[in-house]
Parts: sequence; C-alpha cells; structure tokens
Amino acid sequence: MRPIETRYARSGDVRIAYQVVGQGSFDLVFVPGFISNLDLQWEDEGYSRLLKRLSAFSRLILFDKRGTGLSDRVDSRHLPSLETRMDDVRAVMDAAGSGRAAILGASEGAPMAMLFAATYPERTRSLVLYGGYANFHRWVMPPERLEAFIATTETAWGTGATLPNFAPGRVDDPHFSQWWARFERLSASPTAAAALARMNAGVDVRGILSTISAPTLLIHRRNDVRVDPDASRFLARKIPGARLVEIAGRDHPVWTGDVDRVADLIEEFLTGEPAVADTERVLAALLVTRIYDTAKLGDRMWSERSQRFQETWRLLVGRHGGRTAGTHGELMVSRFDGPARAVRCAAALREAAQQIGVASAQGAHVGEIELRGQPVGLTARVTMQLASHAGRGDILASRLVADLTVGSGLHFTEAGRISLDELDEPLPVVQATSEQHLEPACRPKARPAEPATLTARESEVVNLIADGKSNAAIAAELSLSEHTVKRHVANILLKLDLPSRAAAAAFSARHTGPDGP
Repeated sequence: MRPIETRYARSGDVRIAYQVVGQGSFDLVFVPGFISNLDLQWEDEGYSRLLKRLSAFSRLILFDKRGTGLSDRVDSRHLPSLETRMDDVRAVMDAAGSGRAAILGASEGAPMAMLFAATYPERTRSLVLYGGYANFHRWVMPPERLEAFIATTETAWGTGATLPNFAPGRVDDPHFSQWWARFERLSASPTAAAALARMNAGVDVRGILSTISAPTLLIHRRNDVRVDPDASRFLARKIPGARLVEIAGRDHPVWTGDVDRVADLIEEFLTGEPAVADTERVLAALLVTRIYDTAKLGDRMWSERSQRFQETWRLLVGRHGGRTAGTHGELMVSRFDGPARAVRCAAALREAAQQIGVASAQGAHVGEIELRGQPVGLTARVTMQLASHAGRGDILASRLVADLTVGSGLHFTEAGRISLDELDEPLPVVQATSEQHLEPACRPKARPAEPATLTARESEVVNLIADGKSNAAIAAELSLSEHTVKRHVANILLKLDLPSRAAAAAFSARHTGPDGP
C-alpha cells in the first residue's frame, strides 16, 4: 500500500489531522475512541486489517480527535464541550469534500457520532456504533474508578500500563504490549490523557437518542472489559429502529479480537450485501511452539540453546512439509497443509528441545489464514493461546485437529475445554500423546520409561488411578484442580508410553511392592 497522506482541517482555532483511504461509492467517517494516532495505527496488524477491510468498500475518512495523535492538543484548564468536539467531524468532512457520509463511532467516539447524527441528519447516511455508550459514569467507569485510572495515566502513561483496562487478552502478547506502550506515548501526553479522561467523564447524550433518524447498527462484545454491554442494549431501546448485534469477546478496542467479524457486519449493513469471501485466505494447520528455561541457565547458555533450538525448528518444520511463519516474542509460528504433519512436527520438536536441554510447549489448530504474510487473525490468536495454556512437554490441540487426523495413526486424549475471549463457547481441546504414534514411521520406537521417571506427584496420581478413582476424586484427595489432574494423567500416559488409564492402573499394580512403590 502506498503511503497515506495526512492532511489538516481547521475547526475553529484547532487543526485536526485526517486521512482519506479507498475509492468506494460512499463516504465512511471513522470516529476513533479514547486515543488514536493516524500514523501508528497502520503498524498494528489488527488495526490495519480493519482499515483495509473498511476502505475496500468505502471512501474511508480517518481523523485524530482534538487532543490526540497528530491533531492539536487541548487546554487542560479549559476542556472543550462534546458539541465542540463533535463539530470536528463536520470540519473534517468539509475538508475532505464529503457532503454526506456513514458515521462509524467506536467506544468514546460513539457519543460524538450520535450527537453528529442528531445535529446533522442531512449529512448522515447511516450510523454504526461499536462498543458505544450514552453516559460515561453509568456504563464505563464510576467516579472512583475514573480517579484511579487518571492516577495511573499520571504515573505510568507510556509504559503500556493501561492495556489491562482495554485489552486484557493481549497482555501476554509482548509484541502487542510494546506497540500499545508506543500507542500511548504517540497518541497523547500524560497530561493530555488525563484531560481526555475527564472530558469523556462528562459525556451524557441520553437526551438526544430519540431524535436520531439515521439507520443505526450497534455492535458490542458480550464480555467487553471496558464498556458494559448493557450500554448498547440501552441504545438499541432508545434509538428508533436500531439493530444490535452482540459478538464474542472481552477485549474492547474495535481493532482487536475477530476484526473480520466486525468488518463483515459493517459491510453488510452499509452496502446491503454480504461481505465477499476473501480469496486471499486459505485453510491451514498452524503450530505455535514456545521454549522456556526450567534449569535456570545463565543468560549466555540460555541464549545459545535458544538459538540452537530455533535453527532446529526451521530444519524440522521443513522436513515435515511445513513453512516457518515468523516469531511473536517467544512464540515460533509454523504452518502446514494438514494437521497430521503439524502434530508429527510438534513431536519431533518436543524431542529436539529435550536433547538441547530446554522445555517446550506447543499448540496446534486449524482455520483460515492469510495466504500471504505472517498468519494473523482469529486462527493465529487461538493457536497462540493454546501454546500458552500448554504445559511442559505438552502438545495441546483443538478438538478439530483430532477430528481431521482420524486414521493417521495419531493418538489424542481429551483435555477438557478452554475458555477463549473471542469464541462464543469454550474450545474443546485434546493432548497429543504416545510418541510412538507421533513420530515418523522411520524413527525407532523409544524404550518405555522406567517408573523412576515419574515425579512424586505423578506417582501419587497413578496409584490413585489404580485404586479406581476418577479425576474428580483424585483432585479432591490431593487438593488439586480437575484440570491439573487431567494434565498429570496425560503426562503419565506419555512418559510410560501407555494408551489408557486402565493400562496405567495395570502398570501401577506391576510396579508396586508389598510396602508400596
């Protein structure tokens, strides 16, 4: 994509930065949330994905609100009213040569969008509100929480400290966390951020909702961490003819989570046609591998082993018919044409990690990804979260992986369900077990492990299995969670090269003497 030109519109004495992207048949003005930066937003894969989707069917007009990004700052001693800030939308439209446009208001941009639609109905083609609200204190933050948030901005702004308030699901993503810290610094100063928070605290547009005449679509994530979903339910009742769609997710920014789902809803609402399937997307199996230091190696030794593993990772992915697809912090991403290849590669990587002297944990999933570039979007994020949930030596996969590898000789055990922010229902997961089934046929079968390879806790668990106790009963007796017990059972089967709990019980009986194991 060619560089986007940034221009400035005059709104009173203030200069408002804006950009125009796309050549669609109608204009779409995007009113951003709390903070924004026109240049930086193109560097985040989710944000740029959303903007590219929107500009594919519209002439997209973007701007930084006064006090943010590339626009002029505000006087913290004389905060402008919502009406003044709303008029910035008109000024940008005039400068961009837009007489009438659809308005997309996200989060704190939603009240501005609603006020514009009520004030300038002749210039409002339609209205889309994402994660919006009519009253700040009722649906976003009560006064005491606001003061705590402002205190954070004044002491830790620019470090990414506000990320848990907006996107807790991305806190463990080091790449996104670093980007968010820059996003804070380049979108507003600490003083400006506190001033913006105080400006937003005064928002209350409940009185004008019934006067909005434009067709209106409301989108809200069911578990939104920042804006209560009841805020959009209230808007749906008060704005004549408004339609509300609730989608899965907890992270608040419109460019996080399932961005394509949001873009699909907006495109269908504004064009009257379902979104056209993206021919640049393909079905693929993703494998995410992470390694970590459990032996407390020194920095130099850990660096050497980490580098050696990455070299081995590239080699083994190629041998198993896959392609390395980049790294995200400590996570190594690879893609395969089929899930069986991905799981067999995972088994080979697990053994390689053990030989090098590091610990591995891996996640595998199947879904649509971009044909070009690094895998991004929902499939990639789910796979990364599976790798994050996996324990030492685990290969944790979605149930879909097991379903698609029936007849391949691979073996899986049920590992329960994992709740992921962007999915409506908990994801059923399995654990790949028994290395003899996972390794390529040319590899010799590993010798069965000796009883001494079990940890003390695993020995307790296998003895209780031999007593005929269920996972729930074992969890109660050992004061563990049932999920932890499941993981111990899977590790026991893996270490002892056994196919089932019954085989583990028989093993325990054979290796237990009259005085215990």
